Parts: sequence; C-alpha cells; structure tokens
Amino acid sequence: MGLQCLFLLLFLFGFTESQSPIQPFNHTDLQATIMDMRSKSYYSFAMLLQMLNGTSEPTRDLTFFMPDDRELSAYSISADHIEEFLLSHSVPMPLYYNDLSHFPTGTIVPSGVDAKMMTIHNSGKGEFFVNNAQIVAANVCLSSMIKCHGIDQVIEYDT
Repeated sequence: MGLQCLFLLLFLFGFTESQSPIQPFNHTDLQATIMDMRSKSYYSFAMLLQMLNGTSEPTRDLTFFMPDDRELSAYSISADHIEEFLLSHSVPMPLYYNDLSHFPTGTIVPSGVDAKMMTIHNSGKGEFFVNNAQIVAANVCLSSMIKCHGIDQVIEYDT
C-alpha cells in the first residue's frame, strides 16, 4: 500500500508542477478527437462530447475512457450531467496506453471530477482495468493532445 501512495503523490506532484496554466481545449484538437472517436465507432461518446462542446468545455488536456455505444445506450445521462459524466470517465492529463501500463495495481489516480478517484488494476498481460472497466481498445485518439481508450462498461465509483 505504501508504494501505491508514494506513486500517487509523485504522480500528482509531477502533474501539478509540470502543467502550464490551464487553457481551454483548442477547437481543432477537440474536433480531431471527435473524429478519432467516430472512426473507431465510439459514436455515442463523441456525441456527448459534441453536445458539451456548444455549452461548456473541459478546460484541460484529458484522457477519456469511453464505454462503447451498447453500454452507453443502457445508461441514463441527463442533459445537465453530461459534463460530469464525461469528466468522471477521464483523468486530467493526456496518457497513451503505454503510459498507463506503467501504473502498478492498486494505484489511485484522480478522475476529472473532484473527490472521485480511480483505482488501477494492471495484470501486465494486456488486462488493464480502471475501477470496474477494462480497457478493450487502446490509443483510440491520437490526432490531438486529448487521448482516449475504449472500455467495456461505464465506470462505477464507490459511494
């Protein structure tokens, strides 16, 4: 447990120290991300991101964990909770799958929503979980600073 706490502290310290002032998404990056999502058939997640695009936008580079269309169609999201849902399926920095694969099992990372933390389970054999959701499509978004990975279900958090 001590190693995971140390890793989390180093991760958070490195993140806060290395970040430039928070800037809104570059519109071109956001559109490139949406196109990457669509090209890999993550239409529902792309649609949610596009709906948010007109009203408010996340204000930092992120890594999204995207449930597939079948999973999202079974999940109810109200219009006033789209941003919270998207941010609860993200971490506040762009991470390729190779970056994620270095996180040991038990590592706790912040989600894009305050007070919601994700627990990593990494078996090292291509089985990588964020809370209850397994990454099934790595590095879906590569055309911008925003990164994304497909997951097999909606991420659940302990209440």
